[in-house]
Amino acid sequence: MSLEFEPFRTTKVAKNAPGSSAPWRAARNTVMAPPSRAAAWKRAASHETLTAIKSNARKYGLNHRLPMVTCRPLFSNPGRKHAMSLILKDLTPVYKTTIAKGTSPTRWQRPIYVDLLPPCNNACPAGLNIQAWLELAQAGRYHEAWLKYMEENPLPSTHGRACYHPCESACNRQFLDQSIAVHALDRFLGDMALTRRWTVPVQPSTSRRVLVVGAGPAGLACAYHLRRMGHEVEIRDAGAEPGGMMHYGIPAYRLPRDKLMSEIERIRAMGVTMTPNYRVNDIIAEKEAGGFDAVFIAVGAQIGNHLDIPSMDGSKMIHALSLLEDVEHGRPPQLGRVVGIIGGGNTAVDVARVARRLGAEEAVLIYRSDRAHMRAHPHEVHEAFAEGVKVKWMSTVKQFGTEEVVVEQMEMAPDGKGTVGTGRYEQLQADSLVLAVGEHADLEFLKPLPGVRIGRGDVVEVDAHMNVGCPGIFAGGDMIGGSRTMTAAVGHGKKAARNIDAWLRGQTYEKPAKHAVIAFDGLNLPVFLDAGRQVEKLTPPAERVGFEEVVAGLSESEARFEASRCLSCGNCFECDNCYAACPEQAIVKLGKGRFYRYDYDLCTGCAVCYEQCPCHAIEMVPETNSPADGTENPVPSKFKTRP
Repeated sequence: MSLEFEPFRTTKVAKNAPGSSAPWRAARNTVMAPPSRAAAWKRAASHETLTAIKSNARKYGLNHRLPMVTCRPLFSNPGRKHAMSLILKDLTPVYKTTIAKGTSPTRWQRPIYVDLLPPCNNACPAGLNIQAWLELAQAGRYHEAWLKYMEENPLPSTHGRACYHPCESACNRQFLDQSIAVHALDRFLGDMALTRRWTVPVQPSTSRRVLVVGAGPAGLACAYHLRRMGHEVEIRDAGAEPGGMMHYGIPAYRLPRDKLMSEIERIRAMGVTMTPNYRVNDIIAEKEAGGFDAVFIAVGAQIGNHLDIPSMDGSKMIHALSLLEDVEHGRPPQLGRVVGIIGGGNTAVDVARVARRLGAEEAVLIYRSDRAHMRAHPHEVHEAFAEGVKVKWMSTVKQFGTEEVVVEQMEMAPDGKGTVGTGRYEQLQADSLVLAVGEHADLEFLKPLPGVRIGRGDVVEVDAHMNVGCPGIFAGGDMIGGSRTMTAAVGHGKKAARNIDAWLRGQTYEKPAKHAVIAFDGLNLPVFLDAGRQVEKLTPPAERVGFEEVVAGLSESEARFEASRCLSCGNCFECDNCYAACPEQAIVKLGKGRFYRYDYDLCTGCAVCYEQCPCHAIEMVPETNSPADGTENPVPSKFKTRP
């Protein structure tokens, strides 16, 4: 701060000074400027000088405010030696309102409560609101948590066992200690619902009928959601049992059949008709004959891809899906002592583990790339290795003889994309060879359908509303491509149901816009401590005999603790940090479950609440009603008092 000087007149000042002139002289001497101009500037800017001015001015009843921002020494007579006074030109100044934003009586920003998208929700192919049902589960409100789960997915017990849980790979908690065991909590809620026989409410009938072709995860999910909306649904499937690849493609040691069938039976009990051993060959004829208003096709990818491998004995070369289906029907093939499995995906790993359970001494995966490029889920690969499965990396099969496999050694391509042959060969002993190199759908029955488009890889092309190009005909699941997982298929079924429901009502379904995803670096976790992930118990590899389930679920106390590890990323969980931190008491608590609101007549925009929020449920935004001249909004001149 600096001062503006005026000429000093002793008589004028002395006249106004209280008491005798002696005390005032001392005060005047205190504020006297030095003779040189440079010293005057230096002295005027001195903190000690300003303090002395204020002190003496208060003592003798003078106004001591120091408002000026320039220092201009003025001399009354240039021809003589002068002393300069620091008598202030304006005794009622206006301070510069701010040095930095947020330190003045103007509010340039204000806090608002926001909802952001947790990364787990964003990563779930079925579109589950994971954070919402975890919050209910950690409070012990299990039935409400299950109902929240069932809004999106009808198969929690199944998914808790067989889903590859991409939500956990996206969980922000992994950067603090370990991700939330979401799949274990899926299973906990699903099993509890089966034990307690919980049911899902169904809306009144709309009298509209929908045919679902295929009883796999996509077909079951679509039928479930349509039935919840009040529509009449019939599922027709070529298999003897519903479930599709969940029933015939996932081994029982991962997915016990009693749990799967119990969840399917719950869908049937809602009023969904299921017709097994019924192959649909003409969609339009079935639609018209059955009086259906719409059709959803979800026949899956049930045919194994073939490799052109010269073989001395074709009977010893088996497709992976055929092997798994034969095992499910109680007709396991004779595989021999050493089994080779071509492939590096989840199906290949499942087949290798099944082969070990069928008595093979060695099950060897033959994979054309390295571990980093293996498509199978890391947990399943780890479990396969624990059970004795071996891998022949960077190899591809060229010929299958009577008791051996000829493989060519591969190497990474120069651009790092894929592998190329080296021309070096070796022989591996193998009594049988299983092909696990992908699957495709049988779509011949769809080709006569007007408007249908079948793209590369034998996948049906659908539009944004899951329509195949023919009015009232929709499709989903593995037959339309994508990641081809059970959870992705359930997501397709849900999306198709919502679009079919809108179409039946003469409307168009528009998916709501997503919130922004909250990353870990957007959180504020100074008081969060490490809390170890609850681990499901595994049967030791040496004791894994037959097809009994390998993984045990969590207890209630373990499940509740695991749910409580959720950081509630991007959404308020009423921790009261903002409420306690606000220096102006501008936050109003609305009660449990109703969160908070801001009283902007009290808020100064200091951002303390924003800095205290652990989950980034508060955002600071510029003032929206700034004056037309561009100046900042003032904070209310008279603050209210909290009642």
